[in-house]
Amino acid sequence: MQNRTLLGVVYLCLGVLLFSVQDAIVKSVSGAYALTEVVTIRSLVSMPILLAIVHWEAGLTALFSKNVKLLVYRALIMLTAYTTYYMAFPALKLADAVALYFTVPLFMLALAGPFLGETIGWRRITAVVVGFLGVIVMLRPGAGVFEPAALLTLFSAATYALSMLMARKLGNTEKASVLTFYQNAVYLAGAGLFALFLQLTGWQHATHPSLKFLVRPWSMPETGDLLLIASCGILAAIGLMCLTQAYRIARASVVASFEYTGLLWAPLWGYLFFGEIPYATTWYGAALIVAAGLFALASPAAREPETAEA
Repeated sequence: MQNRTLLGVVYLCLGVLLFSVQDAIVKSVSGAYALTEVVTIRSLVSMPILLAIVHWEAGLTALFSKNVKLLVYRALIMLTAYTTYYMAFPALKLADAVALYFTVPLFMLALAGPFLGETIGWRRITAVVVGFLGVIVMLRPGAGVFEPAALLTLFSAATYALSMLMARKLGNTEKASVLTFYQNAVYLAGAGLFALFLQLTGWQHATHPSLKFLVRPWSMPETGDLLLIASCGILAAIGLMCLTQAYRIARASVVASFEYTGLLWAPLWGYLFFGEIPYATTWYGAALIVAAGLFALASPAAREPETAEA
């Protein structure tokens, strides 16, 4: 019989890894294409993959859920989190944006008690605080953190935390593939409708980098860029499944600490794709993050009663 908490951590770490690759791809194309275009292409590619996963896991009839309103509401929250996160990229240093976004576990801890009724022990509170200190040591956010776009990243962190707590609540009745399908469908519809709105209103020019990325007119991607953006659809389909499943089967206040593992991949992708050389503090911060995650997992409260379903 599998330990649901450990399995949830594995799912979350894999999902974070996949999304770290997507982050690098989005950053590489953010100077030439509109965010709505990137989201639309990504979501179109994800759609058939997610339909196949839903069919395999639960059958397509599972899409006709009695919780449709909650599923759509959660997906809209996820769309908000996704959009505001990437809008901040052009205006902030990557280190600043990522450091601010990794306040997610802090928001998760603040909301897990009132939203899910979970008891938050001192071990996990300590783990999140130590992990956040690791973020600061690792990424050394500078003056750019006070740029107004920093509020976009903080808002993204808060809305993402809320959506994943909703996944934990909906997970009692809904499969992870169904939650993920609704997320992707709302991403596709939302990005397309907003792009149409921008075209009809003529609002396709802005001065702030974040708004430029959002309202920039669409253009036909070059073949290489199109393949890169399309690959995000595959990464996102699998990544969303992993993250949703993680919060569906394990305690949110435990797996949230492992969101920090995304910072372990950032130096590698920065070096490989953008020629960035990690500072020594990168490794010190990473060590704190890993130690904090392991400390949270070792908490006696993290061990839930095991069930046959995972």
